[in-house]
Amino acid sequence: MGKRSNFERRKSDFYETFDPVCRDTLLPHIAKGVKYWEPCAGRLALVELLADHAECVIATDKSENVYTPIEGVYRVDALDVCESDIPSDVDCIITNPPWTRIKSEPVLHDMIEHFRVMRPTWLLFDADWMFTLQSSPMMKFCHTVVAIGRVKWIRGSKTKGKDNCAWYLFDNHEAPTEFIGRFP
Repeated sequence: MGKRSNFERRKSDFYETFDPVCRDTLLPHIAKGVKYWEPCAGRLALVELLADHAECVIATDKSENVYTPIEGVYRVDALDVCESDIPSDVDCIITNPPWTRIKSEPVLHDMIEHFRVMRPTWLLFDADWMFTLQSSPMMKFCHTVVAIGRVKWIRGSKTKGKDNCAWYLFDNHEAPTEFIGRFP
């Protein structure tokens, strides 16, 4: 169920990242030609969105039951990937992870902690997170927050999601967080 609706959430938080606002707000912050790992690749919507600017070296996803298997997406739980599993030419991690972070299933928090020690990591999720108590241990590793606003998650829908979103850049060393607001 959503935070401000009674719609049931999609299995495995499967919401495709196809809205151009996601690309347009990230591109000024990543170098042209950057090589990345997409650990929550789904149907490769984000990979396709970034294709003219960045190179996805490897795409993985844990879920097989959410969608028809896609060629080029390796079935692996991203939390089982070790530093030595990532190709050496991968500069960073870029993904729209599952937003689940309840105590019994802290997927988002586990991913932040796991990814940031391996590579600089850009994660797309709700902007409200940074204002919660649960974010405080991780915010010291958040270097940049790029505001997006609301995103369209469902193809063919006339409306956008109800949560404001942001790109978060996490890294392995502590640093003050730079907040970049929305610009027309």
